Amino acid sequence: MDKICTIFRFRCSAVSFDNRHHNVTRRYDYCVLGAGPAGLQMGYFLSKARRNYVILERNSGPGSFFNKYPRHRKLISINKIYTGRGNREFNLRHDWNSLLSDKPDLLFKRVSDDFYPPADAFPQYLSLFVGELGLRVQYGVDVGRIRAVQSATGRHYILTDQHASDYTCSVLLVATGLWVPHTVDFVGADLVEGYESISTNPDDYKDQAVLILGKGNSAFETAQSILGRASRVHMLSSSPVRLAWQTHYVGDLRAVNNELIDTYQLKSLDGLAEARLEKIVIAQQKEEGKRRLGGKKKEKRKQLYLTLNKYMHSRNSFDATQEELPGHHIDNFPMRKPYDRVIRCLGFRFNFSIFDSSACPPNSENAKGRLPELTPWYEGKNTPGLFVLGTASHSRDYRSSAGGFVHGFRYTARAVHRLLEHRYHRNAWPSTQLLATHLQSWILKRVDEASGPYQMFEVLGDVILLRGSHCEYLEEFPLQALPQLSSLSGHDVSMHGLIVVVMQYGKKKIDYLGRSRAETEWTNAWKSNFLHPVLYYYKTLPSVEEMKLRPNGWPLPRPQAIHHIVEDFLTEWDAPISHIQPLRRFLEHCLQTDLRAFYAESCFHLSLTHRMPPLFCQQGYLKQQGIPRNSQLRQRVHDAGLTHTEQDVGTSDADSTFPNYLAPAGASVSSGLKLDL
Repeated sequence: MDKICTIFRFRCSAVSFDNRHHNVTRRYDYCVLGAGPAGLQMGYFLSKARRNYVILERNSGPGSFFNKYPRHRKLISINKIYTGRGNREFNLRHDWNSLLSDKPDLLFKRVSDDFYPPADAFPQYLSLFVGELGLRVQYGVDVGRIRAVQSATGRHYILTDQHASDYTCSVLLVATGLWVPHTVDFVGADLVEGYESISTNPDDYKDQAVLILGKGNSAFETAQSILGRASRVHMLSSSPVRLAWQTHYVGDLRAVNNELIDTYQLKSLDGLAEARLEKIVIAQQKEEGKRRLGGKKKEKRKQLYLTLNKYMHSRNSFDATQEELPGHHIDNFPMRKPYDRVIRCLGFRFNFSIFDSSACPPNSENAKGRLPELTPWYEGKNTPGLFVLGTASHSRDYRSSAGGFVHGFRYTARAVHRLLEHRYHRNAWPSTQLLATHLQSWILKRVDEASGPYQMFEVLGDVILLRGSHCEYLEEFPLQALPQLSSLSGHDVSMHGLIVVVMQYGKKKIDYLGRSRAETEWTNAWKSNFLHPVLYYYKTLPSVEEMKLRPNGWPLPRPQAIHHIVEDFLTEWDAPISHIQPLRRFLEHCLQTDLRAFYAESCFHLSLTHRMPPLFCQQGYLKQQGIPRNSQLRQRVHDAGLTHTEQDVGTSDADSTFPNYLAPAGASVSSGLKLDL
């Protein structure tokens, strides 16, 4: 019986979709909170494993976030349908919207073939995903409180909805995403419009001066939509613009949204500036209106001014005098002119409010506290049994990989499920048993095709447990959890050590459009700047302390040996000299054995002349896996003059003096030897 069921001793026979019965307690092994892409992805894995689970969603359908966001209705997740390849795993490298399943046709391209799809297509795709896989989703369940309870049988979580109904589970998987608008406290914040509520009609901004707070994709998306109507658009944040093509972080500004950079650099009224938002003031200046004929005053629309705290006499008022405006102190202050609108586009934060103190994970130091703090295996700090999935789990790789986006967290969700299977059901992390002689080919296949390590670079990696003449290959293990490999996966490290295969970028800051941006010489592979495979060899598992003290920017601690495979323009690491041969030599160093492949005749010769023939011969030729006896092949070899006839060598192919393992390769007719025992 599964461990999780033994502890909690409950099993739900069916999921009820009727929420009219109040004050009811429903019990499950797994509760997934949220029917967005991360929640549904985990639901698929739980369903496939036949676990007792439920997905709770407060809205009437899946992916409700995308019914409103992005506000201007274009996704920036690429949907590259045509890759010239039929390999499904490879194609997922360039499909940023599909979820993982065992249905090869359940892909996002069924609802849109646009490279940047419309946002409305995503809920449509998620509805297909739920329907075709039969996932257990309860809609209209608005969970307002989550608490943890410790009892004699263990810890479990109680979720209470708007009808005071309780859902009890031993494992809580939070996939609520980020939907609470992030705000900054400054004087005049009440005068600012939010991204979540602004008009998306460009004509509403006609001939208006607009100040946008923020320089992320939501800010630039908003700016781009009004460039043709607004008189000028200025953007303000605490840091300069970070371009995704420079940082390799997909959450930074994407080219599809960066038209304002053109109008700024080409001096067409728009611009970017930097200032700490906590130190600004959005103020109004009182002005008397001009009199109309008849003596009545014409009300003039109040405009908004940007000023600084240090110029304000009263820190609690957003009514500014002329002396409190920055232009009074600095006559060429960049933003001295007034604005008709100020719009806040600062992104979103995790909703901590539904957790009580017994179940609430702490705020992470990453992302300005907007995300929960998690362990390297995505379990909440100090909240055992509570895991965070999807965008909200991005604190683990904030600004460094793709864990906050569908094409990244679909793989971290799978990693969490594999961990759950081991922890609660004693199913070890899936692995592939390989002969050491097959390891090179398997690595090359993975780095050329695998989508998980490719998308979650420097976060998920393949772990190879060396066992002498064979090895175990574990795919997509969380790198930061490597010190806990044995307890999380159910696999131990032997005396032969382990190799970790990671996809990573170079750490040197360069001009990514300059002439010397790429490295092509394999002897300088360690200088590669673009995404490329890196292999780390350890004799023992790194410790937690070593992980903390790893070199700055490294995904792993310093190993006993490291090998970079030189970056490739086509991201195809299959060149015999530049890619394959250096990899083989590195593996030979780690395994302390010859990994070359040999023809049967060479294996025969080496078996006679060496106490320990190469591993390829041991695992193939000497186990009767050489070239089998074949009369047609034998005749072709004879006709080509590549061997002697039986009369020439004076021996028969039936000669029993030859060991059995030599016969399948035709050694008795090709060796030219006659043994007399």
